[in-house]
Amino acid sequence: QLQASGGGLVQAGGTLRLSCAASVSIFDFNVMGWYRQAPGKQRELVAAITSGGTTDTADSVKGRFTISRDNAKMVYLQMNSLKPEDTAVYYCAADSWSGGKYWGQGTQVTVSS
Repeated sequence: QLQASGGGLVQAGGTLRLSCAASVSIFDFNVMGWYRQAPGKQRELVAAITSGGTTDTADSVKGRFTISRDNAKMVYLQMNSLKPEDTAVYYCAADSWSGGKYWGQGTQVTVSS
């Protein structure tokens, strides 16, 4: 089970940190990721971190968003310099070694101009 939190309403240029709490060790998964889905758009990958610690971020958020992990059960998404186009529901997801994918519930991020 994945539990995302930390969303909210923020002005453009502001910051938020999203948290994803897993019920099992995140090292049980191959990749942990943050996705987002804006109204009328497809869900897209925002950032990911592998079990080995390699990270990747989408070009649209590169330099502004950072994915990290703390202990064995927490993954974070630090979001700086937020823009109105970052407004979306953000989801935490985990890719298992066997190819399965697990989704957490979303957390709403709204950036006002």
